[in-house]
Amino acid sequence: MEKNNLNLSSLKIDREKENNPGGKNKKIFIWIAIIVLIIIAALILGLSNLFSSAIEVKLTTATLQSPAQSDAVLTASGYVVAQRKAAVASKGTGRLVYLGVVEGDKVKKDQVIARLEDSDIQAQLAESKANLQLNEAQLNEAKNNYDRQKALLKTGGISESDYEVAETNYKKVLASIELAKAQVQASEVALENTVIRAPFNGTVLTKNADVGEIVAPLAAGANSRAAVVTIADMSSLQVEADVSESNIQKISADQACEITLDAYPNHHYDGYVAKIVPTADRTKATVMVKVGFKHYDNRVLPEMSAKVLFLKEGKSQEESNNKAMLVIPQSAIKIENGNQFVFIVKDNKAYEVAVATGKTFSDYVEITNGLQNGDQVIEDINDQIKNGLQVKVK
Repeated sequence: MEKNNLNLSSLKIDREKENNPGGKNKKIFIWIAIIVLIIIAALILGLSNLFSSAIEVKLTTATLQSPAQSDAVLTASGYVVAQRKAAVASKGTGRLVYLGVVEGDKVKKDQVIARLEDSDIQAQLAESKANLQLNEAQLNEAKNNYDRQKALLKTGGISESDYEVAETNYKKVLASIELAKAQVQASEVALENTVIRAPFNGTVLTKNADVGEIVAPLAAGANSRAAVVTIADMSSLQVEADVSESNIQKISADQACEITLDAYPNHHYDGYVAKIVPTADRTKATVMVKVGFKHYDNRVLPEMSAKVLFLKEGKSQEESNNKAMLVIPQSAIKIENGNQFVFIVKDNKAYEVAVATGKTFSDYVEITNGLQNGDQVIEDINDQIKNGLQVKVK
């Protein structure tokens, strides 16, 4: 009973702590201070943005561009393709024992490119020729006997049946000779089929087989090859470009074009529309247009990617021959007291740069001095933009 009394007495309320809320108030004060600081920081940031003098601007890049680009009615991408190309294979089956060309070699029509093993065919040819000689030797004997029997028949020296036997034997030898000649010809054809020749003048693009491999016309085996080399007529190169169906009406036969290879972006080739393929690709909704080169050099290679500018009808091709110019939009030029300026952005400030201009066409102007290819300038200049102004780039 005494133990229970002690436990109950320990559960009394400490009225002294209840009347001292200082610790709780201190925490509330700290939270209020934090909230006030956050609000002040937000106000400072907002006012800073509100009263900032920075103007938002958009940059454009000075690029090399040919005059024809501004007058192009359509631009399309494509690839250089040889219109005369062949995967040269063998008509016979055998092991490749000779390959006389590698990638890049030029070949002439009927030039021997490769040979297959032909020892078995050589043996067949020799056998056929020997059989022919044997039959030709038998022919003399059979013909002499036939002539004798024919003379004796006229004088009544032999019977009709003896004459017929001699005649039949003579004709049989003649037929044997024709058969032997056919066998010789077949062996010669089989021997020729072991020789692989170039079908036309061209350049070797790829080498598809090596000496020691089995070559077959249809490459029926897993370890056999069909084509030995792939050659192309380098004088038949054209750009095959896909043009959207909706734009095909802008293109006509013999229309002047400008061709630019991605490998040589600063060099342009004169071209023309050689053919509009009379069918569309339903999956891409495009029509293939073949663009021929008027002149090109050895830098143009099959499978290179290219861009084609289809020029306006009647446009002078001389413009395509002009050297590419460094251009920017005319809206990026500021004229003041007869001087011309552009603005570059550095450390979020606009700075004037004096430039000299040349030809103008469409919405662009040529820059002859003051900028280099790839430099970025403010695209649209207005009265607010001044030297040293704080700006923000979009």
